[in-house]
Parts: sequence; structure tokens; C-alpha cells
Amino acid sequence: MNENKPGDSQNLACVFCRKNDDCPNKYGEKKTKEKWNLTVHYYCLLMSSGIWQRGKEEEGVYGFLIEDIRKEVNRASKLKCCVCKKNGASIGCVAPRCKRSYHFPCGLQRECIFQFTGNFASFCWNHRPVQIITSNNYRESLPCTICLEFIEPIPSYNILRSPCCKNAWFHRDCLQVQAINAGVFFFRCTICSNSDIFQKEMLRMGIHIPEKDASWELEENAYQELLQHHERCDVRRCRCKEGRDYNAPDSKWEIKRCQCCGSSGTHLACSSLRSWEQNWECLECRGIIYNSGEFQKAKKHVLPNSNNVGITDCLLEESSPKLPRQSPGSQSKDLLRQGSKFRRNVSTLLIELGFQIKKKTKRLYINKANIWTSALDAFRNRNFNPSYAIEVAYVIENDNFGSEHPGSKQEFLSLLMQHLENSSLFEGSLSKNLSLNSQALKENLYYEAGKMLAISLVHGGPSPGFFSKTLFNCLVYGPENTQPILDDVSDFDVAQIIIRINTATTVADLKSVINECYNYLELIGCLRLITTLSDKYMLVKDILVYHVIQRVQAPFESFKQGLKTLGVLEKIQAYPEAFCSILCHKPESLSAKILSDLFTVHTLPDVKALGFWNSYLQAVEDGKSTTTMEDILIFATGCSSIPPAGFKPTPSIECLPVDFPVGNKCNNCLAIPVTNTYKEFQENMDFTIRNTLKLEKEESSHYIGH
Repeated sequence: MNENKPGDSQNLACVFCRKNDDCPNKYGEKKTKEKWNLTVHYYCLLMSSGIWQRGKEEEGVYGFLIEDIRKEVNRASKLKCCVCKKNGASIGCVAPRCKRSYHFPCGLQRECIFQFTGNFASFCWNHRPVQIITSNNYRESLPCTICLEFIEPIPSYNILRSPCCKNAWFHRDCLQVQAINAGVFFFRCTICSNSDIFQKEMLRMGIHIPEKDASWELEENAYQELLQHHERCDVRRCRCKEGRDYNAPDSKWEIKRCQCCGSSGTHLACSSLRSWEQNWECLECRGIIYNSGEFQKAKKHVLPNSNNVGITDCLLEESSPKLPRQSPGSQSKDLLRQGSKFRRNVSTLLIELGFQIKKKTKRLYINKANIWTSALDAFRNRNFNPSYAIEVAYVIENDNFGSEHPGSKQEFLSLLMQHLENSSLFEGSLSKNLSLNSQALKENLYYEAGKMLAISLVHGGPSPGFFSKTLFNCLVYGPENTQPILDDVSDFDVAQIIIRINTATTVADLKSVINECYNYLELIGCLRLITTLSDKYMLVKDILVYHVIQRVQAPFESFKQGLKTLGVLEKIQAYPEAFCSILCHKPESLSAKILSDLFTVHTLPDVKALGFWNSYLQAVEDGKSTTTMEDILIFATGCSSIPPAGFKPTPSIECLPVDFPVGNKCNNCLAIPVTNTYKEFQENMDFTIRNTLKLEKEESSHYIGH
């Protein structure tokens, strides 16, 4: 052992591994007993093969007696580590006939597995347990569900898979840090929240799950605010002149707390509540209620049920002379905690929603000439499940030969979103609201439109980008908390009425306009007594609310129900800032740099051809070509913009000895020609891309005409 001063614990070396590192996540807590001139890492002590915990928790070091520790150090001094070749290897592989011994840090270095349960077994790199999967159909990288960095979905020492959710993968280091922070009472699968099956598998694979309370539970007065009553109006537009904190019992300005969480409130009048007994839920709890609806209930059938096994049973499969430490009072903790909500990237949120997609595939037969009808038939098919992976096959109507050819899923979703944006279900020029179409309402098309939008977002479709802020706010905050504006009115006559009322300069002028529009105002229920000129503002507000919101209440409710598919609406309501960027705004314009970074080179490149490719992108951006950036992307992928969740597979470039470029939209692959000069390269690229897209449009028009 190093001859360090006892008081300088940072520089004292562990008597087992001879390292002075103080890294609790890797080696466990570092403990120094100055009286005995003894320093150990918790994991080095716990995993040593020849020592048992014979004392109480407060005796010796974590219940290991000092005399036993010295005996174990003496035993280990005669054993040589098979990794570093130094003495002191106190840990041995438990596999029969295996004689490998090593220090704990050396074992980590060689990817040994240490099981912090049962007899605290250790396995060397040749005999360690592995995760076995029957088949690996994952062709692409998947995100670690903790850090969200992409990893190759192949089980290894550093990559682990959840036993209860087959599409949940983790870095070992991410799991270990989470286990230490969460403790045994809160460590569970990040997807389905299963703890029993998940913890047993993680313990088998060498993840240490300390039997302690979660780190966030140990903060002093961490939940003190839960003991306070909430008395504040939190709706988006508080109508009380006395302010949000004003509370007048037995009046319309009495504050009603959310019946679910009690941590948000509203004045009765601000949420149009007629009495205090009427139920009211805040926005966050409304999303939770949706999560407990049909979508989540259907989802539960595919998740493994938790067995009635206690936490102690999970950690200790058989009686053991070594017991992990336990924090005081940790067993009595059984509280429901709500994590903090923070800003999230929309692509990350969509990737999370994409975890619901199963391996099972559903093929959709789509007629590009009648994209809406064929999509409607496919989505209404009783065998269609939104959580199945989608394959697209393009067919031609009235084709006697029944021919079909593979199609691009993202091209299909892109065409479907374009049709939806220009359909009669929406009104407006750029920013659109729902229209009132009685036939569409009768055929339940608003529900289907919401369902299509949800499916498109989760399955990698493009950004819709055509919602008005008013429609978006109605979906997120509720129609009762949304105020329309004049730009939301697409009816010219109604807009003129509002403008005339708003520009009236005298009470006489205002009454004259009202008399002229008397029948219309009476029909929509917006007639009101005019006493002052300022009454015109309330009248305009009433007309806007009726025309933009109340008039389309039935289509809105139907559309909202469809948008709940795959939990999309709930995610929108939980993270409105993230989703506003893709629902209310068109994607950013493509540039040469964006496309250059987007396409990867998968084959051995031709240096000259790649140079021509980069020069071509710059020429297109500078307007020196007859094609556009969007044309190139459509030619290669079928999409005019990059989907929020990204392309699958990633767009790639191939350099082939051909005269003209070839776009493979199913694989997002662009084969560029190998030519002698740049002029020939550009002419061939322009000619092929321009004429291919033109031919596709003509074919579509031809089919529609017939």
C-alpha cells in the first residue's frame, strides 16, 4: 500500500487495485479508515472472491471486518493479474476450470462482467454472459434511449438491449449512470417502465443497481412546494382585471384548481365554468388523460406484465453473505414523482414516437394518379395498423396486367401531405384553418386527415408546415383559450364586414354597419347592444370566434381525434414550441452545403465525379442551372425537403460509369455519371432531372384525365 498521509484521502490508493482514482461510477465509493490506515474502492471490496460480509453495516467497511479485509489482501498478494501482470488480483472468474484472476479496474478494461447480485459472481471476457437475439432485422442505426446518440443495434459488451422492449437499446455507460442516480426504486425501462424483468436482465449483464433512494429524492425540501395550495389563474388569457392572483370565493372570479394535479388553476370565468363543481383539467393533465386512453390501452397488450416479485427478490436471487448497502428509509418510499419538462428537439421527439413502430410490415397499394383515394382505402382497411412498418407499392388503375412496382414511403407521404394541404378540408392561402365541409364531415374525412398527418410524422414524412397559429393554438391550448385574427378569415364577405365594423369612427357609423349586416349577425348569434364605440371590439371578437372556431367545432373535434393516432397530439401538447416549427412553418430552403452534407458516399468514389457533383450543387444554388435544389432531392428521394425525423435510409451518392444520373427513391440513392468534363456532367444532370420530373407530372395528369 502507498505510504501516503492518512489525512490525504484523495491520494491514498485502494489496497486491492493499487489505484488512487476516485470515480464512484466506475469503482464505487472510495472509503478511507484513517484509524486502520486503510483505503478501498467499494466495488473492489464487494467483488473480491475470498471475503464475506460478517459484520453489521456500520462495522468495519460497509460491514466487511478489518481483519477479513487484511486477510483478503494477503491472499490476493499471491495472485497475479492476467491483465496487468501485477500481484493483488483479488477477483477470479467463476466459470469452471477458468483460472483467470484480475483487479477490478483491469477487469473493466478487458470487458469482464461483474454481477452485483446473488453470490456477486465475476466472469472473464471469454466466459461472460451475453444477450442472444433470435434474429437481427435492424438494418440501420438506432438511438440509445437515454442519450439518444445513434448506435449499431448489435448486442455487445458496450451495447445492451432491453429485455421487455425489443427496440430499446442502450450504451452500458448510460445505463450504469442512470442506475446509480435512480437507485433500485426508480431504475426501469425507459420505454415501458417495467422494473422487474428489466432489472433482472441488467443485473445479469453487470449493471450495478444500488439499493438506495434516487438522487433527486435526497435533496432537502425538494418537494416542499407540493405542500402549498395553488391559487393563481394559469390560462393563456386571464380575463380578471384584478390580476391572475385574485381569488374571490363564491363568484366567477373564484380560482378552481386542476382536479388531477392541483398545481394549475383558472378563474371560473376564464375557462367558461358555470360552477365550482364543474370539472376542469390543466393542459398537462389533459395530455396525461389522453395517454391513458385507447392508444395506451392497446399498447399494453404488447408489453410484458410485471410479475409479483419484490425488489429484494430481484436483487438477491439466492441468499448471499454479501449485501449491497441500503440507504435509511429507502424501503418506505413509494411516491409518484413527475420529472422536469425541458425543451426538446422535434426530431428527437418524433424518433421517440417511432419506437412504437413494429417489425411487422403492411404493404400499401397506392395509385399515384389518385393519391388521396388510394391512401384513404389503405388506411381504412381493417388490417391496417398505424404501428406497423409501411411498405409502398405503386399500381396503375384499370391495369389489366395487375403490374406493380416498389415505391418510396417518404415520396408517398410527401405527395399525400401536398394533396392534404390543397384539399377542401382546409381554407386559407398559406396559413390554413379547417373549413366547414358537410360532405367531408359526413364521410369522417377530418378524422382521416388528422390520422394521416399523425402517421406521416411518425413514419418519417415531411413537415406539413401549413397550419395557422390559430389552428395550432386550438390543438395545444384549447379553443376556449385561443383568439383568432382577421388573417384567419378566408371568406371575403365576412372579412369585409369585420373591416367595416373595425374602421367605424362613430357610434352612428357602427350602428349603420350593424343594420346592414343584421341578418348575418343574427344568424351567427353575434347581435349585441351598442352603447359606445369601443363595443365594436367585442363585436369583432365575437364574429372571429364564431367564424374561425365555433363554426368548425365538429370538424375540429374529428380532426383532433385523428391526430391522437400514435400519441402525436399528446406529444404536440407537451412540447408545443418544438412542433410549432414543423406544423406552422415551411422547412428551411435547401442550400449546396445542406445537400452536400446530406448525401454520404457509400462506394469507392471517383474523385473527379465528386468534384463535379460539388460544383454542380454550387451552380444550382447560384441559379446557373435549369434545376433547383428541391428538384435534385425529389429526383433522389421523392421529397422536396428533409423530413423532421430524417431520411431512412440516409441519402447516398454512387459514382457509376453511366452517361446519365439514376435516382433510386426506395433507397434514397443517387447514382451520378462519370464524365470527362464538367460541362457534360451538368448538361446530363440537368437534362435527366428536368425531364424525369416533367414526365412524372405528365403521367399523373394523364391518369387523372382518364
